Amino acid sequence: MAKRKQGGLEQIAGMPWPVGIVLGGIGFVAVRYGIGWFLTSSSNPTLHAMGKPLAAGAWSSIAWAVLGICWLGALLSFIGSAKRKHLLETQTGLDSLRAMSWREFEMLVGEAFRRQGYAIQETGLGGADGGIDLILRKDGKTTLVQCKQWKTQRVDVKVVREMFGLMTHHAAAAVKIVAVGEYTADALRFAQGKPIELIHGAALLAMVREVQTPTPAKAATATSKPVVTITPDPKPSPNPVCPKCDGDMVQRSNRQTKDHFWGCAKYPACRGTRAA
Repeated sequence: MAKRKQGGLEQIAGMPWPVGIVLGGIGFVAVRYGIGWFLTSSSNPTLHAMGKPLAAGAWSSIAWAVLGICWLGALLSFIGSAKRKHLLETQTGLDSLRAMSWREFEMLVGEAFRRQGYAIQETGLGGADGGIDLILRKDGKTTLVQCKQWKTQRVDVKVVREMFGLMTHHAAAAVKIVAVGEYTADALRFAQGKPIELIHGAALLAMVREVQTPTPAKAATATSKPVVTITPDPKPSPNPVCPKCDGDMVQRSNRQTKDHFWGCAKYPACRGTRAA
């Protein structure tokens, strides 16, 4: 997938931070001692002669540089990981989702999917990447993700078509589009029957809350003995049930004809209607 080339430091920073620590140690030993030992062990006089200064420490500065780069990358990875965890743990509602920058929003979404067991490749943090912000891998399947932190504008069908085309082009298994807001009716219709998941703000918030670390108060509530209460059966609602989502309906009126009809209470997410 076409994207900006990453340098060695960026690649290490994109790995789990313990990997950077281990790579630094291996690289230091290999450059400082390994190469010289290998060359001086050769029966070839030329290679043996080349290995003597290396074994004596001619490349010590390079070895320390390798160690420093790897450990700096590990530090950046650790800081990034801590920031992602903080972003996820501090989300309390849709307002907090809207208050983030687009970079933070992508980091939050990636951390939420990571906690669901996906291996995450971040491609959007360095800039535009053909509509692909995250690449998820799980059970041998690849899923492309685009994050839209539009605070007021709805995600239209053009965005969904673009991601569907990218999914086909890259032979991915599915597509997920994550937005703070909602989607247009055309976008919802286009996604039907396709391996495209449109995640709106409320669904994202529910996903975040599901993977957040339980607080001591929540843990105590979960482990405490439940109190059994007996409540009378609720009275059935006199309002009809939505034919599309089985939710409650409310009475509305046509602005032009003034005729009354029943509309879904979840409008505009659901547009189910019944005659009054």
